[in-house]
Amino acid sequence: MTPILIPAGNPSEWTGPTGNNTWLLTGAAPALIDAGVGHQAHVDRVAEALDGAPLARVLITHWHPDHVRGLPALRDRWPRLVVVEAAGPDVPAGDGMLEIIPTPGHAPDHLCFFDRSSGDLYCGDLARKGGTIVIPARKGGDLRAYLASLRLVRDLAPARLLPGHGPIVNDPIALIDEYLAHRAQREQQILQAILDGARTVDEIVRRVYPALPASLSEAAADSVRAHLAKLRDEGRNV
Repeated sequence: MTPILIPAGNPSEWTGPTGNNTWLLTGAAPALIDAGVGHQAHVDRVAEALDGAPLARVLITHWHPDHVRGLPALRDRWPRLVVVEAAGPDVPAGDGMLEIIPTPGHAPDHLCFFDRSSGDLYCGDLARKGGTIVIPARKGGDLRAYLASLRLVRDLAPARLLPGHGPIVNDPIALIDEYLAHRAQREQQILQAILDGARTVDEIVRRVYPALPASLSEAAADSVRAHLAKLRDEGRNV
């Protein structure tokens, strides 16, 4: 199956210069991976790509607003639309089937969708090229689960990652290994900050991210909380 990239049209500091990606699979069972944010231009581009066929399904990677806010607009256009949002059996998409892979961590409900025939894995916010993924501890993010999800996807050996943000990843194993190494390095930096006297999340953020823009400080703090929760869960006194 050949996916069609249809940007959601919501560029921002958080979503990237092209905003969210949605991926359309045309064919016998037209399906869209993620819903966009409801811009009419996005819905019109989906309809144009379908060339008169109805959209049968939307496959949701997770329920963060930038991935699901477009559901009402899509349902208005295609009232019989089926939403796939939970783990279950393989789901028809385009002219094939996608395997639903639970990948919690960035969000408790996070899913990836795997086309074993092509090796394409639609990975939502599991990974992206050119940046890391925030683990929002105060909104259900779980670093231990996230690292396990990365290793699970690595074992699947996908040929490509088609993410919710940014370009297609043609070297998934290398990117996942980079992510795992980055998290291990960040953990050591946090431990060192504590050894050097940092006693609060804000103090750790200032030591670990000394040049961080103020607009990103809260995201960094949440990532620090996720690391601290992982260390506590592992019985490592911090």
